[in-house]
Amino acid sequence: MQFNWTYEQTEPQLLRTFLKGKGLSKGLLAKIKFQGGTIRVNQQIENVLYQVKNGDQIAVTIPDEAPHETMLLDDQPLEIVFEDDHLLVVEKPAGVASIPAQYHPNGTMANRVKAYYVKQGYQDQVIHIVTRLDRDTSGLMLFAKHGFAHAMMDQELRKKQVSKKYFALVGGKVAQLAQHGEIEAPISRNRNSLMQRQVAAEGRYALTEYWCLAHDDEKALVDIQLHTGRTHQIRVHFAYLGTPLLGDDMYGGDVTQGITRQALHCHQLRFRHPFTQEDLNFESPLPPDMAAVATEIER
Repeated sequence: MQFNWTYEQTEPQLLRTFLKGKGLSKGLLAKIKFQGGTIRVNQQIENVLYQVKNGDQIAVTIPDEAPHETMLLDDQPLEIVFEDDHLLVVEKPAGVASIPAQYHPNGTMANRVKAYYVKQGYQDQVIHIVTRLDRDTSGLMLFAKHGFAHAMMDQELRKKQVSKKYFALVGGKVAQLAQHGEIEAPISRNRNSLMQRQVAAEGRYALTEYWCLAHDDEKALVDIQLHTGRTHQIRVHFAYLGTPLLGDDMYGGDVTQGITRQALHCHQLRFRHPFTQEDLNFESPLPPDMAAVATEIER
């Protein structure tokens, strides 16, 4: 894949410095050097110590990424929300993991995406997950289609320029929920569990913002904005409030309301496209299991 830029500064600059400013990491530059890529200035191959000058035309060709042979193919349907040469946004159903594990090497979103890449005949077939979801959380997932796009999106994540919003159904002390509130409580691993997290003073800073959209005496529909990305953050924070997610038996959620998994759905994904600079906003409606309970609340 080739990327092109024009150098438009009056003062000369090292090509390495210019490319770093465009998001090419030291590792990616090494890959270009040793795995078949090229860096050209005005159609001539140059190394990164070349001094670029105003008006120079820079073209970088990044080598294709061969697939990981151990990644199996899963030809299950893939619901694509958006795709271009750099990014892929898909709908993840509940009950499907994001990535393979030792004892579950297939049946994940990564396996499905690889099968899709192979079917389409794409040259880059390495799976780059930008935003991951728990197995029982549904909604929008973002993949980068090559390593450079992944690096650029990672920068946006670190700068908190990727916005994810979730719908959740919660139970318990719903009358205590504010119409608009924040949960600011540190999260750490529960030492008595391999999976579970908890609010604890020694934990890492975590902030969740929410809006209560509707509620009755037993349950509520909330819209959630994550400001940090801790493991199980939403589930832990709402359990801490005394309003655990419906169906979330790990954190004390009510399993009698017709929801058989944690009632959590990533419904909005917003970010700036790293190459076109277009502001992108994707929306996903409530899935049927959550929609049925939400309709009961609104009656």
